[in-house]
Amino acid sequence: MITQAHVPPCPATLPANGDSSRWPFLQRLRRLPHLDVEPWLQAIESGTLQPEADLLVALASHWSDGAPLRLLRWWVGQAVPDPRLPPLVGMARHPALAAWLLEQLRGDPVRLAASRPTVLLTGLLPLLGHQRVPQAWPLLSAWVQAAVPAALRRAALEGLALGLAAWPRSALGDGLQRLAADLDPQLAAPAVDLLARLPGCRRQLVPLSRRELDPAVAQRLRRRLVATPVQPLLLVVHGRSGGALPAELVSLAAELEQRRGAPVRLQALTASGPPAADDLLVPGLPLTLVPLLLLPGGHVRHDVPAIAAHWRRHTRVRRLPFLGAWPCWQRALCQELEQLRQACGPGQGRPLLLHHPLAHPLAERYLAWLERVSGGRALAAAYSAAGPEDPPLNVAAPALPLVLAANRLTDRLPGPIGLPLLQRPALRAVLLDALEALP
Repeated sequence: MITQAHVPPCPATLPANGDSSRWPFLQRLRRLPHLDVEPWLQAIESGTLQPEADLLVALASHWSDGAPLRLLRWWVGQAVPDPRLPPLVGMARHPALAAWLLEQLRGDPVRLAASRPTVLLTGLLPLLGHQRVPQAWPLLSAWVQAAVPAALRRAALEGLALGLAAWPRSALGDGLQRLAADLDPQLAAPAVDLLARLPGCRRQLVPLSRRELDPAVAQRLRRRLVATPVQPLLLVVHGRSGGALPAELVSLAAELEQRRGAPVRLQALTASGPPAADDLLVPGLPLTLVPLLLLPGGHVRHDVPAIAAHWRRHTRVRRLPFLGAWPCWQRALCQELEQLRQACGPGQGRPLLLHHPLAHPLAERYLAWLERVSGGRALAAAYSAAGPEDPPLNVAAPALPLVLAANRLTDRLPGPIGLPLLQRPALRAVLLDALEALP
């Protein structure tokens, strides 16, 4: 005797919605070790079977690679596409499906938005992001920035979220930062959330906190920053004789610690030893070592690696390049030099970049490069003064001493030329902002 349990399920035997036997039928369908889905696909394509959500979920485990694409092709041809279908059948990753989605969405977003139903485009854009193919990044980025209905921009952002790890990190961060300031809070708020998911997200989130944002978005940003772990910082500085720390550096570290809400300590190269580990390290977080050194001299090449090795015996250490290699610092230095040049007027010649004597080829190459990008002229200025009675150095303005804080060189320079870089407001602000944004 053949019972109903032994009859293979087919579209004709599917109970209707509301029938108490529908759920057991779909459970049996889903658990079958093998099911020929062709009759079911044909029934959907012919219109004799409605692709209800519960049915699609039951059939999903039996799809062949081509079934999702086949259903989506059928879906886009419907007079009134059901928006529930794409996420139920299109969350598969397959080269043919990716190629078809690219074909459907490639082109000028404004033109496509005017010529195709919004429900169709909002259904396909997230699926393209889920494919995580490189070609999807520029396309989704164009859609999210285009002058198209908000629903389409949000669908494109959903696509970016679904493929977040696959996109180029720098371009993604820049794009999400722009989007976080969008006039549409339903775009701006998710952009903040996506930024918070990126590694080292403070680099993007902290600068956003200084911009005008929608109040609800600004509140969300504050929550994300509070929830983001902040690593302790160790700032390696030159220091003065005997390990004394100039006031500019002490002030910088104190303000930075207040802004970050995490320990910030200074380690002077002239000190007899490092600061106490108990005051600096945070359980479970690595230590970020920041060499606040402007030139790749012996301290950068030898002392900093030794300091990093010492701290690695206590914790994980993330060591950054020396400050003089940071693009944001280089740009700020060039701007400061240009302002000095303009303030002094014509006829003064190339402004000077005063530095302590260097002999290593690496340092010489760096100084030659700095001269090219800044328009200044590097000049070695020995400052091994024997005492305060030594006469001041005879340097014509404009000039910048390449030192962060007061030292023997700035002590011997006259007037405004002798201001160390951290006593110049624009340079101090750039450095403080960059350090605050570190993970």
